[in-house]
Formats: sequence, C-alpha cells, structure tokens
Amino acid sequence: MTQPPRFSVIIPARDEERFIGQCLESIRVAGASYPDQLEVIVVLNRCSDRTEEIAHRFGARTIREDARNLARIRNAGARSATGGILVTIDADSTMSPGTLTAIDQALSSNTTVGGGIDIRPERTSAGIKMTILLFSFFILITRLSCGLFWCYRKDFEKLGGFNENLVSAEDIDFARRLKAYGKREKRPFSTLRGAYIVTSCRKFDEFGDWCVLKNPSLVWRLLRGNHQPEADSFYYDFKR
Repeated sequence: MTQPPRFSVIIPARDEERFIGQCLESIRVAGASYPDQLEVIVVLNRCSDRTEEIAHRFGARTIREDARNLARIRNAGARSATGGILVTIDADSTMSPGTLTAIDQALSSNTTVGGGIDIRPERTSAGIKMTILLFSFFILITRLSCGLFWCYRKDFEKLGGFNENLVSAEDIDFARRLKAYGKREKRPFSTLRGAYIVTSCRKFDEFGDWCVLKNPSLVWRLLRGNHQPEADSFYYDFKR
C-alpha cells in the first residue's frame, strides 16, 4: 500500500502565470529532503492564463474552485489533500529552503499546534517599512502570524478549516482559532523560526506603498471580512 505524503502544500491561484513558477520551484527545493513525501495542490480560481500548464510542469495537482472566497478556495485544497501536514502559501510568495524541515521538526516536537511564518517583502520603501512596522506591532500584541500556515491535517479538520462566511481576513480568523485551540491542547501557536517567505509587493505597486496608512477605512472593511466589493477589488478581481 502506498504511504500518504508527509506534506500537502496548498496554493490558491487566480491567473498567476507570472509568479506560480517561482513559488513551485521554492517548494521543490524545500522538499528535496522529502522525496515522495510531498504533494502540491494548486487551486485554480477562474484562471484564464497559463497557471494550470505551469503547475503541471512542476508536477503539481490542480483542482478548481471558482468562488470569490479565499476561505472556500483554501478549504477546497485542504479537502483534496492526502498529506498528514497541511501547508498553505500564496502563489506570489516563495518559501525559504529550510521551511518544510523546520515545520516537520516543530510539529514532531509536539510542543506546538502549528502557526505562521516570518514575511519578507520582495522590495522595500518607507511606506512598506511602515506597513511592516504596524504588522510587527500587531504580531507583538496578538502573538499571531500569517503568511504561510502549517499544522497537522487532523487539527485543521477539527477546527473546520477556514471560515467560509468571511470573504477576507480569513487568515487572521484562522490564526486566532488555531491559537485558541493550541492553548486548549497545551500546544501553543507559534511563528516558525529559521524559515521565512518572500512575498511580492504587487498590491503596493498597484495601490501605493503608503496604501495602508492612506486608506484606513478600506483596511478596516477588509479586516471585518464581510465586505464583498472591497474584497473583490483587493483580491478576487485583482490581476497584475
């Protein structure tokens, strides 16, 4: 009987031909120590470009979920997964080479329920530095982190996955629930150390490096998670 893979990496993708190759290559490098123990699932969301072709070239499996709802998109990938450990990453991000090894070691220690990761932007500026500073303050206060989630699939399923009633901020909501669950289980939520992701600055390129400070009402509506027009413009109809 074929053993299930150790890892399932889930990538939501909406017309990501510019970025998906870099993302998949970073996963291939990070998974080099886990031959035949890694599956990659790209969840195609209304794609009309070469995303699927590129995903298959890297050996990834593809499924489709056309909802304008990242929680549903991520959950579709998780339902299709067969690995014992779930990892989520966005298509415009790349993981550092030691990421999967660090995840394996952290979860095998049985001292953490999983968590997030350090995020590095692909470029920097005064506006981006200020955004990172604000985000760092949020992490310091809440002890949460996002960017890339990792946990055992059994724990993900106990939590019910991502909240599909939210059209944005589903990642923050999941982090909060994973943290609360980890506290009950005496396996605290943690930020992965010794690994990181590099993420694109395309939202800053489009909306401006100072967009977070200049558009607090937009940020607030996105954080509320129930404003479809803002979520559409920032996520589901966004193409760059």
